[in-house]
Amino acid sequence: MKIRVGSRESRLAVRQSQIVIDSIKKYSPDIEIELITMKTTGDIILDKTLDKIGGKGLFVKELDRALLDEKVDITVHSFKDMPMDIDDRLPIAAVSKREDPRDVLVLPKGVNEIDFSRPIGCSSLRRKIQIEKIYPNSTIQPIRGNVLTRLEKLDSGEYSAIALAYAGLKRLGLEDRIWRVFSTDEIVPAACQGIIAVQARKGFDVSFLANFHDKDSWDISVAERSFIKALNGGCSSPAAAFGVIQEDKIILTGFHVDKSNRIYKLTKAGNRNQGEELGYNLAMEMLKGMDT
Repeated sequence: MKIRVGSRESRLAVRQSQIVIDSIKKYSPDIEIELITMKTTGDIILDKTLDKIGGKGLFVKELDRALLDEKVDITVHSFKDMPMDIDDRLPIAAVSKREDPRDVLVLPKGVNEIDFSRPIGCSSLRRKIQIEKIYPNSTIQPIRGNVLTRLEKLDSGEYSAIALAYAGLKRLGLEDRIWRVFSTDEIVPAACQGIIAVQARKGFDVSFLANFHDKDSWDISVAERSFIKALNGGCSSPAAAFGVIQEDKIILTGFHVDKSNRIYKLTKAGNRNQGEELGYNLAMEMLKGMDT
């Protein structure tokens, strides 16, 4: 049996695909695996912020097409980069154990403190709004590109610091670049941050992913994505959700900023097997509070 794995071309995307491949090889050593990489629209258009060019779907469009055209058998994604609405023909087949979900700040090489005369590079409104609360005298400017490209821009002097996901740096072996780790209370992570998602065609036998799939991550991701979807959130929406499992419960924290830049943050607990309902109910409670 041969499995063709589709991935974006970036070093992080390939590394995440390799994590999936290593798991398949460990538990199904007889399977032959081919990695097929490709550029997505989101990788090509780097001079505009994502909300100006179509949002998160730009990172999956080409990979989805390759799946539908049967050019690949599974595709690997950072779950946080996937749109809230997923093609019914291409369901999520498995998710990884969650890597550290926190956000971090990275400084230029050899620098030990932020120079507030230069901007902090930040790729999302979610991070921007929360960082501005922590560093009110900072200037935040957009930054695009993969992790290594952003680090190059940082080290060349374009930014005083950049905000990134801990998980990506850890998977790339670049933890030594981290200057500050924000708690999930200081900066609520993006929904599913730190989770790798594997997508496949509906009906395709994905039993070889059984040992890769993590039930805790799946239950949490259902709740987090349900909250964002209920708020009509996407890449351009300043919304975030972070869940943790405690026994048979998910403790879900939601974050949202309204059009008047008022920040709303709520936490709600619910049955771990009813994550979709939990996320929706938390969003409805938040919206009700925004109307008062």
